[in-house]
Amino acid sequence: MDTGGLSTLDQRIADCRACPRLVDWREEVARTKRAAFADWTYWGRPVPGFGPPDASLLIVGLAPAAHGGNRTGRMFTGDRSGDVLYQALYDVGLASQPTAVRADDGLELLGVRVTSPVHCAPPANKPTPAERDTCRPWLVQELDLLRPTLRAAVVLGAFGWQAALPAFADAGWTVPRPRPPFAHGGRVTLDAPDGPGLRLFGCFHVSQRNTFTGRLTPEMLRDVLREAADAAGLPTRQSG
Repeated sequence: MDTGGLSTLDQRIADCRACPRLVDWREEVARTKRAAFADWTYWGRPVPGFGPPDASLLIVGLAPAAHGGNRTGRMFTGDRSGDVLYQALYDVGLASQPTAVRADDGLELLGVRVTSPVHCAPPANKPTPAERDTCRPWLVQELDLLRPTLRAAVVLGAFGWQAALPAFADAGWTVPRPRPPFAHGGRVTLDAPDGPGLRLFGCFHVSQRNTFTGRLTPEMLRDVLREAADAAGLPTRQSG
C-alpha cells in the first residue's frame, strides 16, 4: 500500500470497492436516502479516518452509520453516536466544538484521530467477519503512519476491540496471549520492540442502545477519554 502519508491513504480508502455487499448497501442508501435528508447528496463511499496526522490518541469505533458518516463523509458526523462522542471530546478539551454536523463545519480534533476497523456502512450495523478482515489492512496502514506519535487508543465496543487487536499486532505492537477480553474501563499496555508502547483503553460504544439506556453515561465516557488523554500526554479540561 502507498506510504505517502495519511492524506494519500484516506484517498485510497475512499475509492475502495473490495466488499460487494457493502458497496451495494452504501450506494443504495445514498440513492434512496432518509426523508429527513432528502436534500443531501450522500457521500456513499468508504469513510476515512478523521484527525491530525500527528495524533497521540486514537479512537477506534465500529463502522460508519448509514445516514451518518455514509451521508456526510466524515467519521461519527451527522448521527447521534457522534453527538455523544464529540460532545465528550469537547468537554474534556480534545475537540474545538461540541457538534459534528457536516464535513465542512469547522470541527478540529486536538491531538486525536478517529477511525474504525470497517470503513463502509454495513447493513444493520453488522459487518461480517470476512468484511472486517478485508478492511483490516487499511487500519494497519493507518497505525503504521500514526506510530511515531501514537501513545494511546480508546476502542469503542467489543467488535472494535476484537477487530483492533490483530491490527495493532500487525502494526508491530505486542498483544498479550491470550488476547485480553473487552471490558469497559479495561486497560492494556501493548509493548513494542522498537519504540514506545501503546496504552489501550476499552469503552462501551457510543451507540444509542448504550447511551439511551444509561449503560454508557457522558461521565463514564469523559472519564475514559481523560485517562487515555493523560496516557497520550494531552492536556484536558476537568470540568464538564
